Amino acid sequence: MDDDRARELLAAERERIESALARLGPVDDGEDSTEEDAANLATDLYQDEYDEGLADDLRAQLEAVERAEERLANGTYGVSVRSGEPIPDERLEIVPTAELTADEERAAEL
Repeated sequence: MDDDRARELLAAERERIESALARLGPVDDGEDSTEEDAANLATDLYQDEYDEGLADDLRAQLEAVERAEERLANGTYGVSVRSGEPIPDERLEIVPTAELTADEERAAEL
């Protein structure tokens, strides 16, 4: 894959992830916390925990972008970190942070 195209894909992926992270966070529902009932508190707690899990996933995706950017800088982008086999451009277009070939990833999931 052309380095410029790889940079473009990784920049778009970084922007997507950072935007999603920025949208997460506590939301003020306008209620005074002393007036909230137990159901509202439980709902808020659930949402906070859900958002934190989502934020953890997004941070992991951002780390994958950073690793891909390092591989690009080192000249190893588009090559499996496990086998050294080339990762097809079609896969990198869909998953720009791919570290393994599709076959290697499927085998790792088993």
